[in-house]
Amino acid sequence: MKVLIYFDDYDTVKESGVGKAIDHQIKALKLADVDFSLDKNDEYDICHINTVFPKSVLFADKAKKDGKKIVYHAHSTKEDFKNSFKFSNQIAPIFKNWLVYAYRKGDIILTPTDYSRKILEGYKLDREIKVVSNGIDLDFWKKKDGDRENFYKKYGLDKNKKSIISVGLFIYRKGILDFVELAKRLPQYEFVWFGELNLNLVPENIKRAVKTDLKNLHFPGYVKQDDLRQAYSGSDLYIFPTHEETEGIVLLEALAMKTDILIRDIEIYENLIDGKEIYKAKTIDEFEEKSIKILEDQLPSLKEEGYKKAEEKSLKKIGIRLKEIYKNLLERE
Repeated sequence: MKVLIYFDDYDTVKESGVGKAIDHQIKALKLADVDFSLDKNDEYDICHINTVFPKSVLFADKAKKDGKKIVYHAHSTKEDFKNSFKFSNQIAPIFKNWLVYAYRKGDIILTPTDYSRKILEGYKLDREIKVVSNGIDLDFWKKKDGDRENFYKKYGLDKNKKSIISVGLFIYRKGILDFVELAKRLPQYEFVWFGELNLNLVPENIKRAVKTDLKNLHFPGYVKQDDLRQAYSGSDLYIFPTHEETEGIVLLEALAMKTDILIRDIEIYENLIDGKEIYKAKTIDEFEEKSIKILEDQLPSLKEEGYKKAEEKSLKKIGIRLKEIYKNLLERE
């Protein structure tokens, strides 16, 4: 059994969650001793596709014509496409139709969470849909000595202030407006948002937010993975104010790093219990109140309980799960 991880669109998505998902699949398959290739010209039995660009869909057609099995990994939905780029809400219905067309190319569809599976089931894809987390590399996402000092020095943060970070594109869906508002309300803390997006692609309110001139608000842009690891390790609180996700790999990273975490209370994270494994907030006022309580030690740290959730999604376990799915797919008549 040999698997092709379709790689032609990787450079386009490498800085996104889909790019990280592909990276994770590669490592997971290595850990599970699955024979795989990134070269579409190699011989293979199963093609695993993560992207929905026209080139990806055309390749699925070619692979199917050549008698190969197709695993289509559904990372995107209409719901998480909305509230992203300019005109994304208007385009969303068309995008959904395209997703349906693309995902139906698969002999089986994979998606990261029960929540995203429920959404996809509403699309009437007429395909088996299995849940496989994108997983987390527990070997990489670990604290190291000197992380806090390096983090504060690299971004010129005030050593006398505690720090709050978040990670994501400059889009409304990721909660960037609330993050900037929190920075305005809480000048006693440093705020750092990692990630970026061409501002020509976003609405004016997002542009204004990113250009907000505050001494305690920082936008370093896209950074290397080890710099991000340092940030999780060296900061005092990770806030994830996202409005919609299919999983949220950055949340898995924060859990793995044993970071104190505050997320928006949305349906996808109903399996994470507020006050047990993680803290949650629904409104900007709740985010403000809980941020202060966490940072001022008025709420207990949940780092160890949160780490247990990351352990459940280790890449070793994901590799075993993928291997099982591939084998079962090949055994079908």
